[in-house]
Amino acid sequence: MIGARPEAVWALVSDVTRMGEWSPECVRCEWLDGASSAVAGARFKGSNKRGFARWSTTCTVVAADAPEDLAFKVGKADDADAIVWRYTLRPEGEGTRLSESFELPKDQSWSERLLNRAIGVKDRQADMIAGMEATLARIKAVAEAG
Repeated sequence: MIGARPEAVWALVSDVTRMGEWSPECVRCEWLDGASSAVAGARFKGSNKRGFARWSTTCTVVAADAPEDLAFKVGKADDADAIVWRYTLRPEGEGTRLSESFELPKDQSWSERLLNRAIGVKDRQADMIAGMEATLARIKAVAEAG
């Protein structure tokens, strides 16, 4: 539960250029192709870091229904195997119930598992859940600070 109205929380969550403030893995995001806000079809580049590993991804916004739902795919919008990240906001009293989720449409390949182990991640799904908890706590702190 966040002690801020959904519109205020939406302004934080939908500004992907601030993702580096929230995420323990993503360090920066920037809009691509002239996009400047979260609308369906907008693309952005995410730069990530984990230990010695550095990588970037291109993401596509697949849902942007202010102030309730933001979702993006890591990769192209038509990629059926892409991970989908989603933020859901629900008004609750004077505040907002914010949740973050992900959909893994396929099992990791052996090469993905090997890469994860190389950067110290034994269970990627558990690691992603821990990352979401950290992300949500950071968003809550900023939202409640005004």
